Amino acid sequence: MGFEREWRAYVPRQQRRASATRAMQELRKNGTCIEPLRITGRKIATSFWGAAWCTHLEKFSDYANRLPRGRTYARNGSVCHLAVRRGVVEAMVQGSELYEVGIKVTAMSAVRWRAIVKQCACEVGSVLDLLQGRLSDRVMRIVTDRDSGLFPGPKELSMECSCPDWAGMCKHVAAVMYGIGARLDSSPELLYTLRGVDHTELVAAATAEAVTRRPTRRGAVVLSDSAVSDVFGIDVAPLVPVVTTRKVKPGSEKTSIAKAGAKTGNKTGKKPASKTSATALRKRAKSTVRGPR
Repeated sequence: MGFEREWRAYVPRQQRRASATRAMQELRKNGTCIEPLRITGRKIATSFWGAAWCTHLEKFSDYANRLPRGRTYARNGSVCHLAVRRGVVEAMVQGSELYEVGIKVTAMSAVRWRAIVKQCACEVGSVLDLLQGRLSDRVMRIVTDRDSGLFPGPKELSMECSCPDWAGMCKHVAAVMYGIGARLDSSPELLYTLRGVDHTELVAAATAEAVTRRPTRRGAVVLSDSAVSDVFGIDVAPLVPVVTTRKVKPGSEKTSIAKAGAKTGNKTGKKPASKTSATALRKRAKSTVRGPR
């Protein structure tokens, strides 16, 4: 017994784009808040995070035969709505008609996230550097790792589309997957929202690691002034020793000497000659006059 399935007639790109425009206008008229996807140029994603997301998708052979059609749909404006939330992506894609797409993403486990934070400790300079992809090669390899990085694998994705295609990833779902990469160009923090983690923990861990390093056998490591300046973003002035001086009034020195002389019975305040020294001089003089015997 043969198996037959009804397929809708192919809709040219220009016609599909016009249908998408009308669908978005209708949705707005009904009060629906939509976030259409707009891509300019041939590249779907140009930023570090957006391009890394798209590259990650293309690593999986299960998606290879569906992704090319999805790229076309994403580029020509067929994605009428795409919203990224915690653990879920909601979208509408214009094909032969307007289809609803839902993608669920498993939240990253606490153990896996802590491992990423630990490996990236002391290497993430700031939130701005993190979101703009200004990272060292080592950190880039950690966060984009196919199995242990930030991006979800096939087993962490659940996809649904209202189209008649029975495949797990139809062309409409593929368009949305590429659309996520385009969204990361303008809002890279959405990747962390989607995975259910807080990206600021990477920066906090880096700062804590820089401030409290592990002590060596001879004692704790003390940060230099330059290291403190780098961590907290302040300029630390070098320490200058402070010398305290006491002002002496004119004539006070002579007065103090006179007082000291008065206490010892010397009115002039001069230091008396030592008796031992005078006796030694007299003996030396006598021996010189007498001469040797």
